[in-house]
Amino acid sequence: MVVFPNAKINIGLNILSKRDDGYHNIESCFYPIPFCDVLEILPADQLSFTSTGIPIPGDADSNLCLKAYQLLQKDFDIPPVQIHLHKIIPIGAGLGGGSADATFTLKALNQMFNLNLTDEQLEKYASQLGSDCPFFVKNKPVIAKGTGNIFERIDVNLSGMHLQLIYLDIHVSTKKAYAGVVPKDSNQNLNADLSKNISVWKTAVKNDFEKSVFQQFQQVEEVKALLYKNGALYASMTGSGSAVFGIFDREVASLSNCVWKGQLP
Repeated sequence: MVVFPNAKINIGLNILSKRDDGYHNIESCFYPIPFCDVLEILPADQLSFTSTGIPIPGDADSNLCLKAYQLLQKDFDIPPVQIHLHKIIPIGAGLGGGSADATFTLKALNQMFNLNLTDEQLEKYASQLGSDCPFFVKNKPVIAKGTGNIFERIDVNLSGMHLQLIYLDIHVSTKKAYAGVVPKDSNQNLNADLSKNISVWKTAVKNDFEKSVFQQFQQVEEVKALLYKNGALYASMTGSGSAVFGIFDREVASLSNCVWKGQLP
């Protein structure tokens, strides 16, 4: 079976408060985009994981795709499989690629072996792999709250818009990004702001990580400015960076360091 785990972007990201467990409460819109990895899962004599494309740091035995398999194997008598991931989505860019890979592994195994797990059950398994993993079960736009694990449906629709995604090969430490943010309760209603015309998002919809990341990496700020200069209706860093996206009402020529561009479905 071959599936195509897709990326997501954050449209707006408010850091609301620090939790007793050391994590932060956030509010953000997760929006799926058709920028995908390629994941193949085949029956095999023994469990294995291989990858091509962008090098994946760390030990292959600790990859989230393997962990997803092992999570289901605890509860179901599923046979060994060979998992191969062709990695295209940049790692550590705020695009959720690793989370998508893990969740699509769960969904593929559910289908391959007729486990008959509901979306709600898959979300429970996915939540054990990462805060934003459950998002990729239904893969629909949501307002994410809590640590990014509590979802509320949102009707924002960017169908027909053109998106350009710029990625500078810069590693932004999530820990450092959070250290540069002072959490604050927002009086703004992100759901309400996103229901307005996209022309007002530039002033109403913010990513709280941008200030601290831009201070560390001026070139990321310059990319956002370049997207606006080239006609973006809205541009923002996604997650804690360093990928930056621009939303356009027409197709535009690829800018430098563009890793994906296309019309949103």
